[in-house]
Amino acid sequence: MELSNRLMNLQPSATLAMSQKSSELQAQGIDVINMSVGEPDFNTPDHIKAAAKQAIDENYSRYSPVPGYPELKKAIVNKLRTENGLEYTPSQILVSNGAKQSVCNAVMALAGPGDEVIIPAPYWVSYPQMVLLAEAKPVIVEAGMGQDFKITPQQLEDAITPRTKVLILCSPSNPTGSVYSRRELEGLRNVLLRHQDIVVIADEIYEHINYVGHHESIAQFDDLRDRVVVVNGVSKAYAMTGWRIGFIAAAEWIVKGCNKMQGQFTSGACSVSQKAAQAAYEGDQQCVEDMRKAFQRRKDLIVRLIRDIPGLEVNDPQGAFYVFPKCSGYFGTGDGEYTINNSTDFAMYLLEVGHVACVGGDAFGSPECFRLSYATSDSYIIEACRRIRECLSKLKPI
Repeated sequence: MELSNRLMNLQPSATLAMSQKSSELQAQGIDVINMSVGEPDFNTPDHIKAAAKQAIDENYSRYSPVPGYPELKKAIVNKLRTENGLEYTPSQILVSNGAKQSVCNAVMALAGPGDEVIIPAPYWVSYPQMVLLAEAKPVIVEAGMGQDFKITPQQLEDAITPRTKVLILCSPSNPTGSVYSRRELEGLRNVLLRHQDIVVIADEIYEHINYVGHHESIAQFDDLRDRVVVVNGVSKAYAMTGWRIGFIAAAEWIVKGCNKMQGQFTSGACSVSQKAAQAAYEGDQQCVEDMRKAFQRRKDLIVRLIRDIPGLEVNDPQGAFYVFPKCSGYFGTGDGEYTINNSTDFAMYLLEVGHVACVGGDAFGSPECFRLSYATSDSYIIEACRRIRECLSKLKPI
């Protein structure tokens, strides 16, 4: 007896695995600074929690509609109109159990055996695995630090074949923090206009954590919008990761397809969480700006500290709460006990010797780098960088 080939071919999440390893060491009494997980360290704002408590008192305890409560969908429509200048109707919105399910719904609904899905690298670890679950082929387009980890229109054009069905685009990016400008998005849009059968899944979950001003969505182009699936949610902007509320905004035929799939997998998202998300979208947005400012301060701090560590190279990310330094200068080094051959070795060395948890770039399609989340306090960032500097100083060429 054995598990299905589909599951046997699926890789575990490297970010969750490293976070678990960190937790295990902490349980042994080891002081580990966990910078592996993409989760704000802030508490959910009080007015959102109050809405959830009210929802419980009002007995929002039964099955919710598969596509989401009408009131929440209206709040999302209003958010997209006022913040993004995008016009949708409630029938073009599907609420899911986090943006992760939203992305997976869209991939599974749009791609299948024989299809190709273009994924720029570095990529979020789950994108290729979702494509493989759909029995489609991930087509990886590499964009290195020299181009700020963003693909060019020519790279996109070169990757397209008659089998291409989907492009997954994440901006602001996990794991790099890179943000596509309007001009850069327009260049990609011009390519896509020549290939009318391709749908873009635009993962915009880090929309509000950006340091360059107004968020730019590829859905802003009217001649492309019907072929864009906007993915967003409350996890990052409102510190609501555990509430598990995400959504898509897309053409109605896509939403209907994803709704059909979700109806068989999970049904509707948590009733109380939906009422909390409604309060997040309809309430005072100052909390979002306060957290964004804190992340920007931390970003400036960690970039400065990493640039002072010999052998590491880092760009200045424009969004999200990650840095993605290049560590390949340490490949082929060791300390007598540990040998660093790749970024996975590098990450394990930092964890076991420096007691700092990060994630190797292999999992993100960029084996020369590693990811650190700075969604933690200034004091932890300072101490983590001190530990990294100290343990890297022990490595010598072998």
